[in-house]
This record gives sequence, structure tokens and C-alpha cells, in this order.
Amino acid sequence: MPMALHRFTARRIRYVLIRHVAAVAAIAALLGPVGVAQAQSDSERLEMLRGGATKKGAYNIFGLDGTDLGRATVNYQSTYAPGTIVVDTAERRLYLIQNNGSALRYGIGVGRVGFQWKGTHKITQKKENPDWTPPPEMIARQKDVPRHMKGGDPANPLGTHAMYLGSTLYRIHGSPDADSVGEAESSGCFRMRNPDIADLYKRVPVGTTVVVK
Repeated sequence: MPMALHRFTARRIRYVLIRHVAAVAAIAALLGPVGVAQAQSDSERLEMLRGGATKKGAYNIFGLDGTDLGRATVNYQSTYAPGTIVVDTAERRLYLIQNNGSALRYGIGVGRVGFQWKGTHKITQKKENPDWTPPPEMIARQKDVPRHMKGGDPANPLGTHAMYLGSTLYRIHGSPDADSVGEAESSGCFRMRNPDIADLYKRVPVGTTVVVK
């Protein structure tokens, strides 16, 4: 590389770094100590609701995480009728069966060890922006868990949509924490990213069969 071009490139890199640092400093100045404290509090609250699980990384800030957990159409040979939901706990994937040997596949979060289950249920209820009340068993395990959260709260652990399975307490629902998708952290429910649960929600009616294996 010619020396003049090398000096130009070095100056350009320094200029970009200086602008980046200045932008970060400006954001910090706008937030102030109260804003920073609130951000830390919100983060700790979310970690509590997740059970203190370790995050995968910061990529989800930009909607990316380097995985194949997003919605995709895949080949899926089965004897299930089109419209059936199949939850594969081991794969941490949910499949909505389509015609001609295909399915819509979504990444999900599943129950942690000791909270996983298998069975077949129907979707008995669907709710947008559902309220959330933790069951007594969760309160006994996590003393500081909120006793109730209204639908629409950005930190509501049910996210933007929920579909209830049979007469159980289990649900397929959204999550305010995209990093929990792909993990085994829940108390038996199946978590999806909010855009994915919104997509699935509009595709399936009450009465849909859900097979958990």
C-alpha cells in the first residue's frame, strides 16, 4: 500500500473511532445516572423472570443472533394432518404442519430440566397482550417474582400473544427476551420471539391440535 494511502486509511479509522466514542458519550449524557440505573434495574428484572439464565450475546439488539431460530419453511415428512402443531422439545423447534410434506418451523424456548413434558392437547384459548399471574409454585421458587403483570407491559413474560393448551397452565407464548428462545429455561411453557408468535397466532385457530414430544 502506498504510504500516502496508508496515512489516509489510518486517519479515516481514527476519525470513525472518535465519532463512535463521541456518540456513545452523548447517549450516556442523555441517559444520565437515573437512566443508566433504570436500564440496569430493567435488565436485572428480566434476568429474574428468566431464572437468571446467561444470555447468548448482544446480537439480538439488532435482530440477529447467528442461529437458525427464525421462521422457515422446511421439509417435514409425517402422518400429522396439515394445521397440526408439533413441538420437538429436544430440537427446541415448533413445526406447523403444511401440505405436501412441509412445515413452518420456528425456534422455541422449552422447559428446563425437571419441567419438560410430553403429550397432546388442543389450543383452548388465544389472547393478545395477555395478563400474567405467576402460579403459586413459581412464587414458592422465586420469592421476588411480580405477583401480576398487565398485558402490554414490555417486560411481561408472556410477550405479545399467548395460546393456552388444554386445561393446563402451559402456553405457547411470546417473550420480551429473544435470547431465551433456543434455551431450556421455562417452567414448561414454550417461548417464541414476539414476531414469530404473532405470525403463528394468526395461522392457527382455537381447537388446533398440539403434539409435544
